[in-house]
Amino acid sequence: MAGRERGSLLRHPAAAPLAVLAAGAAGSAYLYVTDPHEGGHLLPRCPFRFVTGLLCPACGGTRMVYDLMHGDLARAWLDNRALLLASPFALALLGRWMWEGLHGRRRQLRLGRPAQAVVLGLAVTWTVVRNAF
Repeated sequence: MAGRERGSLLRHPAAAPLAVLAAGAAGSAYLYVTDPHEGGHLLPRCPFRFVTGLLCPACGGTRMVYDLMHGDLARAWLDNRALLLASPFALALLGRWMWEGLHGRRRQLRLGRPAQAVVLGLAVTWTVVRNAF
């Protein structure tokens, strides 16, 4: 019976958003005390940059979040402008996912082809612009 109850809890619509929130909180707690601007930490390196030597669309995101958590908006802006501008939308989506899950509803984000093309186009454009200038 206990296994059946535990299995049903893991299938609850709020389980996935709560897990993402918990993982984000744990990662944020580690990041808060770990300055990614300095070396010698356990933060992952960007595989795209490692292989190509170029900045990917998300490069600087870890430093940006660290700077935001420490109240340095200007430095966060310099780390990754595109992610900084997209952050409120990502947080709103997470909040909506959490809200729906806590109310017993499953929420799946589905992007149509035009939206996928826009996101991909913005990512490619940002990658080219930040590596060209």
